[in-house]
This record gives sequence, structure tokens and C-alpha cells, in this order.
Amino acid sequence: MSPAAVRPEPGPALLALYDEALPQVYGYLIARCGRRALAEDLTAETFLAAVTASRRQPPPAMGVGWLIGIARHKLVDHWRAAEREERGLRAVEELTEPFDDPWEEHVDAVVARQVLDTLTALHRAALTLRYLDGLPVPEVARALGRTVRATESLLARARTAFRRGYEGGAR
Repeated sequence: MSPAAVRPEPGPALLALYDEALPQVYGYLIARCGRRALAEDLTAETFLAAVTASRRQPPPAMGVGWLIGIARHKLVDHWRAAEREERGLRAVEELTEPFDDPWEEHVDAVVARQVLDTLTALHRAALTLRYLDGLPVPEVARALGRTVRATESLLARARTAFRRGYEGGAR
């Protein structure tokens, strides 16, 4: 018999991992995107990608860390797609910068999430990967498909935009 014929089916292991990792993967995504429906969609995409990957030869070493890595990639892919869509809309409609809505009462975490939501998808992705995930700039650059220098400039612009939004919203 060939080794592939006696290789155990990854389904039961993946199912057990699903039960263990679902709250962690969802928690990772909801903390970074702040929108329940989006976090649920990205969680589903993460596990679908895990099923596909588990069928490859040789199969990957499945674990929670592996799934979080897939989730990170799915989130970055989402932000890239959102950025492409925003660029297209700006080109077609020549949109102005989004305005900040005034808020009556603020809690720092809520204000920060709201400010992040007003930033472009690329700025959100860069700030999240760098400061929430704690990735070094070269890894952020790799995740976003940019050079290190371009990523440093992007982070500087993103921090400025965040600061402007945060100070404007906290008044």
C-alpha cells in the first residue's frame, strides 16, 4: 500500500481543532475589525481555507496558531479588497475625505475603534498589524505587499490621520 493510502483522514482532527479554536479565531478577528458580521464571515473563510489546506500533501501542522495565521491573511485580504474598492470609488466619484461625526460621551477604546473605522482600509490594516498584532515593520510590509520604506511612510500617514481623528473626536 502507498503511504497516501494509509494516511489518516484529516477531517476528525480538523473538527476537534474547530471546536477548540473557533472562539479564539473569532475573538482575534472581532478585536481587529470591530464588526460582528465581518468577523463571522472571515472566521468562516478561515475554516474553509483550513479544510482546503488540510487536503494538501503533505498536510500542514494544524493548530490554533496556524488558524490565527490564516485568519490574519484573510483579514489582510479583506482590507486590500476594501482599499481597491475605495480607490475605485475615489477615482470615479472624486470623493472627499470622510468627516468625523461628533460624539457626546467617549470611552478611549470606543473612540479608538471609531477613529479606526474612519480611516482608509490600508491605514487600518497597517496600524492594526503594527500596533495590535505587534508585527515589526518588515512583516507589516510583507503582509501588505509593499516595500519597507513605503510601509514606514504609510504608517506615518496612518498615525497622523488617526491622531487627527482621535483628537477631533475626543473633544
